[in-house]
Amino acid sequence: MNDEQHQGTPVPPGAPDPAGKLAHAEDADVEVRVDRIAVDGTYVRVSSIGEPGERAFVLVAGLGIASTYYERLAPHLNEYGPVHALDLPGFAGVPRFRGAVSIERYADAVEAVIDELRLHDPVLVGHSMGTQVVTEVAARRPDVSDVVLISPVLDPAARSVRRAALRFLRSSVHEPSAVRWHAVTAYALCGWHWFRKVLPEMIAYPIEERAADVQARTLVVRGEHDALVPRSWVRRLARALPYAVLREVVGGAHSVMHAQADAVARLAVAHVDGRLPDRGVSSLQRVRDDSTASDLDRLGFTDRWLVVKSRFMELVGMAKGDDERLEAAKSAHAVAMADRDGVPVDPEERETVVETVAPERGGDRRPF
Repeated sequence: MNDEQHQGTPVPPGAPDPAGKLAHAEDADVEVRVDRIAVDGTYVRVSSIGEPGERAFVLVAGLGIASTYYERLAPHLNEYGPVHALDLPGFAGVPRFRGAVSIERYADAVEAVIDELRLHDPVLVGHSMGTQVVTEVAARRPDVSDVVLISPVLDPAARSVRRAALRFLRSSVHEPSAVRWHAVTAYALCGWHWFRKVLPEMIAYPIEERAADVQARTLVVRGEHDALVPRSWVRRLARALPYAVLREVVGGAHSVMHAQADAVARLAVAHVDGRLPDRGVSSLQRVRDDSTASDLDRLGFTDRWLVVKSRFMELVGMAKGDDERLEAAKSAHAVAMADRDGVPVDPEERETVVETVAPERGGDRRPF
């Protein structure tokens, strides 16, 4: 497979900067608001940053996962309006649904949040099982104009517990330690009983069938080492969507939106702006972002301590259902992650390299 390298498309003057102001702040002032929106006998916990604006981003995490997975991505998306990261029923300490559960029922909950917050044409962002949920929502709501699917699951060949688990384990070896920590704590809060109840629904959901009803412009992102989401599958899913753009993040795995948050943020904002060039399903473009570093490596001692302390405060808040504690912990964590001790960001550090990947076999040259 021959890769042809291309220079990344520069951001036009005046266009939203996906790194956001927080990346340059010496003393960031970040407030994360936590609210509960009643749905179907329980509630959705909504963690929000940013002020009201023309468009909001709505972030939906995967099976058993807390909205904390979006902690590195969310601040960089606050370009058009607020960013709302959702903790769905049964996850992150939120009370479970009573009775049967399904992807459709989770989509009902997300729609209730959109309506309650009176969001006009929000940008729907889903990761893993969250891609199924936002696809279901977008298929129902033709007024949604932009969707971002990160690591969409599952292709028909992996629709069994055994095959999905093996692929997930192969992908997990490429995840950084911070992602593994998030996963362990999130799954513990979810509990094995609820995880086992929702898992078959995720495995059985035919996302490619519902994708045909999605009218939104859709960005599909996968990580290079994501065995759970192979290239052949994202190409097949893209063909099912009326309009889709494919990107692969070099070095990423299943949780690419956390480990390579800068690259994914750039792609999402450029997608909403209409600045991502299309080259067809058979010409998958790869994005490399060498600016991404681990959370703690780039922080000073004080901020490292604040990150660790706020993380434990957040877990306690989730476990106890203490929203005030959660707000304080999430805000403290965001401030610590935003501060860079006054060191400006080198523009060259934020450069994106785009490559073209030839199709594995022949390929469909149909334009998106």
